[in-house]
Amino acid sequence: MDAVISPLNIRQLGQQAYQPVWDAMERYTNERGDDGLDELWLVEHDPVYTLGQAGKPDHVLMAGDIPVIRCNRGGQVTYHGPGQIVAYPLINIRRLGIGVRELVCRIEQAIIDTCAHWNIVAQRREGAPGVYVGNAKIAALGLRVRHGCSFHGLAFNVNMDLAPFFGINPCGYTGLQVTQMLELAGIASMADVTAVLVKQLSQQLGLQPIWLAELPSSLQCNIDLVNA
Repeated sequence: MDAVISPLNIRQLGQQAYQPVWDAMERYTNERGDDGLDELWLVEHDPVYTLGQAGKPDHVLMAGDIPVIRCNRGGQVTYHGPGQIVAYPLINIRRLGIGVRELVCRIEQAIIDTCAHWNIVAQRREGAPGVYVGNAKIAALGLRVRHGCSFHGLAFNVNMDLAPFFGINPCGYTGLQVTQMLELAGIASMADVTAVLVKQLSQQLGLQPIWLAELPSSLQCNIDLVNA
């Protein structure tokens, strides 16, 4: 008898401000309970710099008109903006039987395998979470785990304006270069990259993706959601 694969609800939120989505993640994590379903939220954020809970403000060099929000994920400072896939895996890792380090490795591997789909050789770096192509970073990770459940997640550069990264030390590294799918392989379609990324993340987590249109009304927190 084949084992039953648990579902992973995939929700596409469209382009949204950072704070309301963070608030919704917090609420879902706090209220989900041990039997709550695992979910993956996909979003493009309005331009914003986010600073991890231990992040050093001096890594923000020149914010200009872009807001800076300190949040409770791990890591230093990064930039989110349109053309970047931000994926929030809200996963009960205790139920999966894995730890935080293993979750990070699986997420990184999903991004590496997504890049490989377009013949891009990507890799991880020891002690520097995220995914790199040569000396440039293509995806950043910043997670938090509460009661055995993960939230926050990954930011994967696809087809975006990279200039705001010059206003920070990306992920706390002075002079770190960043890159994106458009520059490396001419890939500009967010939908195409998203589809492959979701497939790879689902495989790495051993979960069955179920595409849903929007968040439950109790979690929308006044977000104007864009249906899938």
